[in-house]
Amino acid sequence: MDGSNMTSTDFTFVGLFGSEETSGLLFTIISIIFLSALTANGIMILLIHTDPRLHTPMYFLLSHLSFIDMMYISTIVPKMLVDHLRGQRAISFVGCTAQHFLYLTLVGAEFFLLGLMAYDRYVAICNPLRYPVLLSRRVCWMIIAGSWFGGSLDGFLLTPITMSFPFCRSREINHFFCEAPAVLKLVCADTALYETVMYACCVLMLLIPFSVVIASYARILTTVHRMSSVEGRKKAFATCSSHMMVVTLFYGAAMYTYMLPRSYHTPAQDKVLSAFYTILTPLLNPLIYSLRNKDVMGALQRALGRVKGSQRVD
Repeated sequence: MDGSNMTSTDFTFVGLFGSEETSGLLFTIISIIFLSALTANGIMILLIHTDPRLHTPMYFLLSHLSFIDMMYISTIVPKMLVDHLRGQRAISFVGCTAQHFLYLTLVGAEFFLLGLMAYDRYVAICNPLRYPVLLSRRVCWMIIAGSWFGGSLDGFLLTPITMSFPFCRSREINHFFCEAPAVLKLVCADTALYETVMYACCVLMLLIPFSVVIASYARILTTVHRMSSVEGRKKAFATCSSHMMVVTLFYGAAMYTYMLPRSYHTPAQDKVLSAFYTILTPLLNPLIYSLRNKDVMGALQRALGRVKGSQRVD
């Protein structure tokens, strides 16, 4: 083993950008997605906190979902884009540890929050009379706190163990950020026990919230099917199907990466799926959950009207 590889504290990424012919186009697409995700989620947070009509439990939870999306896409994409422009692929050991911890904490918080948001929709549609009690302001803050606690617990538990292993192979990570499965491939120690622990954490963080989502939307669709209004049924089915599509892809991609044995997927497949739930999902969430919503669009129109009105006064 080359001594320089054993003593170096830096890692290098293979990256997401391939050949020079396609790297420019891919860089442009990812840059547009990143800026659009920040803009869309930022608008959502601003509208929800400034428009009194959006001061409801559902939009309160959506504002935190937007905040999480902005945070975790920002832990990965800016460095990747800047490194591409500078022609660099290195990340320090401390930087990799920080990225690993932030990613696990934020994406873990989103896993739990999405599951609890599905419960919010279930109560609103299936038990509307009890909604103010079951989803009070206190309960909403407990949902937020619980989501952050679950995500941070995963980060604090798995990050120190992952980064304490001896890295005695090449420090080239065949990925575009410090995701645990890619980092573990560089370890020369036995990681079987740790991978079992990580698998158990994934069952807790993925299967349980996803089961809540499936059960909630199944009850919602059953209730909607009994509605007398055909137009109301179509609207509810369209909304539920779009929500379920994004949530299923989000959880499904993560399950594929973390819960399937390594022999069932390649590094190239891992990068594509990771790009979906770390880069694309933060853009899809505000589009699917919020910006297609009439309440949100009404709040946006009112906000634009206030801006135009102030410009006329000036």
